[in-house]
Amino acid sequence: MFGLFKKKTEAEKLQEQYKKLMADYHRLSNTDRTASDAAYAKADEVAKKLDALNK
Repeated sequence: MFGLFKKKTEAEKLQEQYKKLMADYHRLSNTDRTASDAAYAKADEVAKKLDALNK
């Protein structure tokens, strides 16, 4: 209840976005390889931002 109004940090937002993109990548890998590769590229960019933020 006390965390109800707590805002997410930038790292938490990036981690959540990365998780969503990797789920999309995995789902698309069975049907559409081009879209799957695009989702993986976006996830890789988010991972690099997250690494830079954590350093």
